[in-house]
Amino acid sequence: MENYNIASVESVTKTVKRKDPKWGQTWREYKKSKYLFFMLIPVIIWYGVFHYGPLYGILLAFKDFSPRLGIIGSPWVGLDHFKFLFFQSPDFMRIFRNTLLISCYNLVFGFPAPIILALLLNEVRFKWFKRISQSISYIPHFFSWVVLSGIVIVMLSPSEGPVNFLMKLVGLEPIYFLADTNYFRSTLVVTNIWKEIGWGTIIYLAALSGIDPTLYEAAVIDGANRRKQIRYITIPSLLPVITIMFILSLGGILNAGFDQIFNLYNPAVYEVADVIDTYVYRAGILGAQFGLTTAVGLFKNVIGIMLVLSTNYIVKKLGQEGVL
Repeated sequence: MENYNIASVESVTKTVKRKDPKWGQTWREYKKSKYLFFMLIPVIIWYGVFHYGPLYGILLAFKDFSPRLGIIGSPWVGLDHFKFLFFQSPDFMRIFRNTLLISCYNLVFGFPAPIILALLLNEVRFKWFKRISQSISYIPHFFSWVVLSGIVIVMLSPSEGPVNFLMKLVGLEPIYFLADTNYFRSTLVVTNIWKEIGWGTIIYLAALSGIDPTLYEAAVIDGANRRKQIRYITIPSLLPVITIMFILSLGGILNAGFDQIFNLYNPAVYEVADVIDTYVYRAGILGAQFGLTTAVGLFKNVIGIMLVLSTNYIVKKLGQEGVL
């Protein structure tokens, strides 16, 4: 029986090889490039150690972790951490609401910003001005929020900041943007756009460079002005890239930006600024509640995966390319 099965498998394999000539060609290409595959080994090891290995720590979400006992030896508590978060914690729903609001504001106002900038730069005919504008918009991305937060604090200072100085000149009262709950979220959104708008523009400018110029030539012959060219050629050509970037952005909707908020917030604005990541920092790093904060992180990642999969499904149903 075993010989019969082996013979059957060999027969099927030979049949596949005969019917599909690409199979043999692909195998020859693999053999030809076999040394290149050895270069993947460090990458595979790196992903295994730093990306897949830490998944073992998800067990903490279901255990009452004790450093003395270790992850395996710590007692199981099942879903107790999740029950505490959703039904007993006095802060979690407020933190969850703040995270959603800040992330949605960043998505609504921050996501279109690099698209608009890319469209504007694409219309610039002076190459020197275009290069200078791109360089200036890229620069903030390469600085950490530790540096940029210092700049923001000085710029928005109610006593010495240039923003409030200009407000005083026009007869307005100075505003402490970073200590006023009415303005703090808006400040986060504006400063985040300022930091990332140039970097996000790179992707859209690359997509714009791939548009066939004959489409614009044909549009000019048909009498289309620049506005109509953007509407009927540029934006539809960018739509696949916009769709993919939107799906990826939704996946991180619960990542409100720990570095930015941690360096800008203060106790006066905790009510509107405290998000999941800052809560995890205080409860996990400072409070040593490792099981509870692992449960929070797991919850956040599950929501992100669900949003990516559902958005990808809807986008495909609408006839666009998804990420999966």
